[in-house]
Amino acid sequence: MRPSLFACLAALAAIGLAPADAQRRQPTPEERLERLEKQVRQVQKQVFPKGQPADTAGFTDEPAATLLQANQLSGRLDAIEQQMAELIRSSEENGNRLSTIEAELARLRADQDRRLRALESGGAGSVGDTVAASEEPTADAAASEPADLPPPAPRPKVESNRSKPAPATAAAKPGDPSFEAAGEEAYDRGFQLWNSGRYDEAITALRAMASSFPGHRRVSWANNLVGRSLLDKGQPRAAAEALLANYRSNPKGERAADSLFYLGQALVKLGQPSQACKAYGELEDVYGATMRAQLKQLLPSARIEAKCR
Repeated sequence: MRPSLFACLAALAAIGLAPADAQRRQPTPEERLERLEKQVRQVQKQVFPKGQPADTAGFTDEPAATLLQANQLSGRLDAIEQQMAELIRSSEENGNRLSTIEAELARLRADQDRRLRALESGGAGSVGDTVAASEEPTADAAASEPADLPPPAPRPKVESNRSKPAPATAAAKPGDPSFEAAGEEAYDRGFQLWNSGRYDEAITALRAMASSFPGHRRVSWANNLVGRSLLDKGQPRAAAEALLANYRSNPKGERAADSLFYLGQALVKLGQPSQACKAYGELEDVYGATMRAQLKQLLPSARIEAKCR
């Protein structure tokens, strides 16, 4: 009797516990996947109300970088590193060369200064009696010089007896080195005064040069610059007289053609364009082939200004 009673009680307990075990049973993986898919579809409907995106949206089958691309990038980086190393090496070599050149230049300057001091102190006797003076430029070379540039400074004459060259005297004549050098220096003083705008002082210095060194090649330059100084001062009548006198007194002078050109400029300022055109015409007739390049460039615009035909 008792065994049957216990069996009945056990059966009743099993029947009562069966629903609880069924409730505590874990879902299978397939069930979990189905539940997740349902949730994803619900989210997609909220995010994409007009339709679902493509199945591969946001995904790609290609890797971020293939092995070949990685090798290529590595090779390029190696090449860049080699080039940088080569540039650094070249820069260091150039810096070393520059340092060597600067040191050599400093040595040469010091050696040159030492030699010059030796010459100035009388050591020139070992290298000869004199240093050859520069030759005078020819007429063709003078014609190609820029307008009224200062003459080159004469090279000093170094003598073995350490005596200074005697200054030019009134007895000096054209062709003497002292006469030529003193005339160049006198003209240069006048030119520098004119170039700095001190026209009155320039006129005085240039006229003194022309009267003190008759026959000097710079006399034509000085008289021409006197006329230009007067023209720059705003005295076209006096300038025209000075320029015309320089042209007529020495038509073969190195600045006779310039005087004729600036004579035309002065006549234009005096309100006589027809006379200026005559001056320009005579300039072309007399000096057409030998006219300086600068005058050839200035002449067309000057003729237009004077309304020459």
